[in-house]
Amino acid sequence: QVQLVESGGGLVQAGGSLRLSCAASGRTFNRYGMAWFRQAPGNEREFVAAISWSGAGTNYPESVKGRFTISRDNAQNTVYLQMNSLKPEDTAVYYCAARTRTYFATGSYDYNYWGQGTQVTVSS
Repeated sequence: QVQLVESGGGLVQAGGSLRLSCAASGRTFNRYGMAWFRQAPGNEREFVAAISWSGAGTNYPESVKGRFTISRDNAQNTVYLQMNSLKPEDTAVYYCAARTRTYFATGSYDYNYWGQGTQVTVSS
């Protein structure tokens, strides 16, 4: 069993930055592909970023490419999401997810474990 706990959300003005963290339990964290998803009210859960077990492989949708960066520290069992140049449309609950495969995936159905989410609100 893996438990994921997100932190770092909050209220920020458009153009600002936030860094989300996801702390994972379990000794096999470094074997998991990890990702961030987000969900705004009335919308489906949306893929935001993913990273392979080593950190060598990453993937982003066009909506956040060049603004968001995913990274991980396997020694600390933590994955991060650095978000720059934030826009009001980035407002959502952000979820951390883990899959029991070493490489990443972009579909929410590919992930086995989820955190409780952290709210990010970007004001205009």
